[in-house]
Amino acid sequence: MDFPAEQLRAFAAVIDAGTFDAAAVRLHVTPSAVSQRIKALEAQVGTVVVRRSKPVVPTAAGMVLLRLARQVDLLAAEAEAELSGRAAGGRGHRAVVPVVVNADSLATWFSSVFEDLAGDDGLEIEILREDESASAELLRTGRAMAAVTTDGRAVQGCTTRALGTQRYVAMASPAFAHRWFADDPISGLVLAPMVNFDRADHMQRSLIREVVGCRATPPAHHVPDSAQFVRAVAAGLGWGMVPIAQNPGNGALVALDAGWTRDVRLYWQRWKLDSPALARVSAAVLNAAWKCGSLEDVDL
Repeated sequence: MDFPAEQLRAFAAVIDAGTFDAAAVRLHVTPSAVSQRIKALEAQVGTVVVRRSKPVVPTAAGMVLLRLARQVDLLAAEAEAELSGRAAGGRGHRAVVPVVVNADSLATWFSSVFEDLAGDDGLEIEILREDESASAELLRTGRAMAAVTTDGRAVQGCTTRALGTQRYVAMASPAFAHRWFADDPISGLVLAPMVNFDRADHMQRSLIREVVGCRATPPAHHVPDSAQFVRAVAAGLGWGMVPIAQNPGNGALVALDAGWTRDVRLYWQRWKLDSPALARVSAAVLNAAWKCGSLEDVDL
């Protein structure tokens, strides 16, 4: 099949913008032109590629084309920059690389990636802050070109590299630990309030089930920001699984038990695409993992 670039670009714009009208604004064309390009794409594929909902979403066939559209757009931007004979000076010459990063990595070791990429005027990096478990879907659909993930099994069309292990420790403020865990740590786990990142964060409950041997329903607070999560635990709102790298180290937090830890293995997945921009981002991520002491057992 022959997929015209303007059709793929319109399709990606519709998915990103959420509506045909918003996509038309992005592309500086009329909504009718966007609709015609999508219909032409569907006629060529022989099936619907967009569900006309609010916002619009790609169908299974559309996900395949969305990934193709991202790849074509990236390679076209890099080719344009190379043919121009200059280091990507204009907006149209910049390669956009969307990357999925979980909040805890973003708050700790990943931040040095920005230092390595600073000054690269030919690159726009877009960080998608999502849980590690959501990264595979974003890679499959083409929303992201690379991801920090907990799954070492490569998504189709991707390569994977081990980054290291991020250790989490059950911690609380000294006063909170004394109140709830000094006399009977097991009862403390059953009764003490805990702090979750969000409702998809099961790390605290997983530890309770493993240690206690049954389900428990203690009070649960939800603080969906890595820095504020640690502050909430340090303030005595509840106990939580804190990454070692985020421990303030000033006595504000204490470990509840030396054995109450979780090791989360992290991997770097990226598209199998001969893209200089994607290669530069990957090199920066691997370098950040290698030089950061917050990740253990780094395998590069």
